[in-house]
Amino acid sequence: MDKNSQCKPHINVDYFEDLTGEMPATGAKQVQEIGNRIKGLREGKGISLERLAEATGFDVRFLQSMEEGRFQPQLGTLMKLSKALDGVFSSLVSGEGNKNCSITRQGQRLDIDRNTFPKGQKQLYTYQGLAPEVKGRHMEPLMVNLEENPDEETSQHNGEEFIYVLDGVVLLKIGDDRFELQPGDSAYYLSNTPHLVAARAGTARILAVLYES
Repeated sequence: MDKNSQCKPHINVDYFEDLTGEMPATGAKQVQEIGNRIKGLREGKGISLERLAEATGFDVRFLQSMEEGRFQPQLGTLMKLSKALDGVFSSLVSGEGNKNCSITRQGQRLDIDRNTFPKGQKQLYTYQGLAPEVKGRHMEPLMVNLEENPDEETSQHNGEEFIYVLDGVVLLKIGDDRFELQPGDSAYYLSNTPHLVAARAGTARILAVLYES
């Protein structure tokens, strides 16, 4: 088998069934690893927590809690941090890769929890990294399990996002516009517009691709 053929995924009739497999519960290890990556990047550039707080608008205690692994930051928060630290967003989410391609089997997805902070540590979604081994990547493909977001907490950051609904009904809010997306529906939007992606009721599952600009 040549080197290039190893990067060609085998597509079969069970492909989308595999995509929608159950996500196992995530332990604290992955949360701490993200905190360590943030701290390592910050300290490697000689930036204090106070300077990072000024650059991002985040509170020092908020940043310190992330670095200590006490909660999982939002994806939008990680994008803002990577921008302020002149880093790569994907390396904060799922680590630095060292390959030119990545084939991720269902049982090899990287599981990470996301929680709100400081509003009671309510989990709004869990996500799995689908290409953690590719080096220097600027897109981050994720499998996301969505929960309801009754407070309709929005996110705003640089970048672009694409989502494709696999299961359930998704509430998508872009600025003042609201959409309900059914399985098979998709959306592409600029992340610098305040946006919300959540389950309309119960839970939903999406394939999401985030691009850091």
